[in-house]
Amino acid sequence: MDWQRIAALAVVAGTAGVFLTRAWPHRRKFSFERQTHCGCGAGQGGAGHSVLYHARKGRRAQVIVKMK
Repeated sequence: MDWQRIAALAVVAGTAGVFLTRAWPHRRKFSFERQTHCGCGAGQGGAGHSVLYHARKGRRAQVIVKMK
């Protein structure tokens, strides 16, 4: 192998190493449902509806409220 291939492989290996080491220590966010197996998520006992906003270029915007 000539020195250019070795340099290119070193750059690729270094970049892969940086991505792997940065992704390794990240922890998952705390989820009440997942950690306690309760099923009653914090903050889900509220309004009981969702709002969808749908718009396309050249058409009227639509706001759709879905009741659960």
